[in-house]
This record gives sequence, structure tokens and C-alpha cells, in this order.
Amino acid sequence: MQVKYLHTMVRVLDLEKSIAFFRLLGLEETRRTESETGRFTLVFMAPPGQPECPVELTYNWDGDEGLPSDSRHFGHLAYAVEDIYEMCARLQAAGVTINRPPRDGHMAFVRSPDNISIELLQTGDSLPPAEPWSSMQNTGHW
Repeated sequence: MQVKYLHTMVRVLDLEKSIAFFRLLGLEETRRTESETGRFTLVFMAPPGQPECPVELTYNWDGDEGLPSDSRHFGHLAYAVEDIYEMCARLQAAGVTINRPPRDGHMAFVRSPDNISIELLQTGDSLPPAEPWSSMQNTGHW
């Protein structure tokens, strides 16, 4: 039996803030579904050229009282990036907390506006240690 990956779904509290966050990561909207009967919106976002690897942002129009609770039971989403330092600087400049800085030039963790843990991994070899990242402490948890 063959299995095909479809998507990862996460619930979001503020659809526009969540879309803006995933755009900062470089993802683009690939599809949107609005259901008047179900009272929800689904927004699929994927890395450019990889529409087969989307994250589905599920927004319930009437709210979701459980958000933004600690989403560690979910695990995390992981994305490879060309320059982890540049990505973390861009996210930080937009007000995103770098929970686990890329001290090793290879891995970092941030959280979305809905507390979803996002792992960023350097493509290829780790970058040489660089400031301010190599001396930056963890913030919160991931």
C-alpha cells in the first residue's frame, strides 16, 4: 500500500497574523477554502515550488478557546533555510522571539502567533558560529 503526504494542519486564532508569520518564513498561499456552513477558513501555505508540502491553517470563525495554548503536544513544523542567520534576523526584526537561537549555525526554533513550534534547519553544512547568535540564550521553550 502506498502512502502520500498531504499536509500538516494547525489551528490558528488570528488568520491574518498567522499568514503574515508564515510569509516571513517564505511560504506562499497556494489554496484557500471558506465554508459558510462549517464556519471555517482553510488556508494552505507552502514553500515556493513545493506545493505538495503545505501547512494547512485552520481558522474557526467563532473562535477557538484552546488557542494559543502550549502546542507541544503537536510537535513542530520543520523548514530548511538557505541562511539560518539571515532568516532569524528577518524574523527577529519583525518581532518574532527566537526561542532557541542558531548558536551552532545549524538549528533554531521559533513560535508562530498561535504558539506552534517551528524548527529552522540550515541547508547543507552548518554556518560558522556568529554573533549575536552564538552567545544568545534560549527564551521560553520550543
